[in-house]
Amino acid sequence: MTPNVKRSGAIVVLLAAIAAVAVAASMATAASSAGAPIIIGYPTDLKGNMAPFDGPALAAAQLQIKKINAKGGVAGRPLQIITCDTQNSNPAKAKACAASLIAKGAVVGMVTCDVEFAAPAVQTFINKGMLTVAPCIGTDQMSPKRFGPKGKLAFSFGNVAQDEGAAMAEWAYNTKHWKTASLASNNLLVYFKTVVQAFKSRFTALGGKIVDEESYTTGQNDVGNAVSRLNGVKADVIVTSTSFGELPGLVSGLRSLGNETPILNSWAGDGTYWVTKSPQVTNYYAVTYASIAGDDPNPAVNAMAKAVKAGTGGFVTGAAAIDGIVAAIKRSGGSTNGATLASKMQNFKKVPTISGLVSFSSKYHTVFGRQYQVIEVNNNTLKRVGSVTAKSPAPVQTK
Repeated sequence: MTPNVKRSGAIVVLLAAIAAVAVAASMATAASSAGAPIIIGYPTDLKGNMAPFDGPALAAAQLQIKKINAKGGVAGRPLQIITCDTQNSNPAKAKACAASLIAKGAVVGMVTCDVEFAAPAVQTFINKGMLTVAPCIGTDQMSPKRFGPKGKLAFSFGNVAQDEGAAMAEWAYNTKHWKTASLASNNLLVYFKTVVQAFKSRFTALGGKIVDEESYTTGQNDVGNAVSRLNGVKADVIVTSTSFGELPGLVSGLRSLGNETPILNSWAGDGTYWVTKSPQVTNYYAVTYASIAGDDPNPAVNAMAKAVKAGTGGFVTGAAAIDGIVAAIKRSGGSTNGATLASKMQNFKKVPTISGLVSFSSKYHTVFGRQYQVIEVNNNTLKRVGSVTAKSPAPVQTK
């Protein structure tokens, strides 16, 4: 992701502080547990554009590790995360970070929440034969599809875009009874584009009609043109997948024109860190992993969201990734061999995690079939308004 959006110093300091405290807690727990630690190396963006996603995922992972270690760890060994700051996802730094973490004893890799930024670290880890997981990458590219045969070692605990778009369509058509939709695709990321394509595929299969298709690209200053065109077409809902500065530009642009058409976004548009004060955000929805408003159906999720001061529901995928690693190690009889762990993980079918039930397959190394929480924002206030689980990922063509 290459966003053009200002992050407040307070958020950056908070995320770094959470990560530092969590790391110290985990190391202290590891030192007091029996057996040599199982070390997870995490090259992560602690201060840059990915920090709002990576920081909470790291903090949640550390909290989950603390709970697991308090119960004896896994296979008699404590878990431990060691980190390296990729300095705003600099490719050379990410690669160097991964190598340094391997040198420090990491046997499992964990990477940032966008596959483009993660790729240098992923390649370094899988070249060493290590299981490599991302908390919240949302494409099907953490797999051999992008990384060739060694990609069998790569997985993401995010929701695959084909599933996310399908869930959005099913909720829109079956729950809200919206029959027409305008689409607004952000061309920056494969994830953004695939979510919208998947929505279109499932929505039209259900009987819905697409009445307009527009596009824009982060950093190109063209979202205003898309807003003008969208405003000229009547639809029951406007569907996008976007984040960064283009999200407030799209939403406030439409509302400033007096257009109150519901807007439906993916997890990329969760939270309220992006909302504008004038006009306030209204009639806006997003699907996500968990609610950060204290009203998630899972009390453990609510407690963790409060503890990490989560800005989006993506925080829970950090903890889910740890749950998944633990499950794979247990199913492997305590082994940390990458190929062994990957073979177990690929066969996950509705494995319970704090984020819900996790499934993978040979085609999808990114989660599908997990329940989404539907979030509504009105007058800049967020609340959960329902849940949805996609019947299946929607068929789309991706590169």
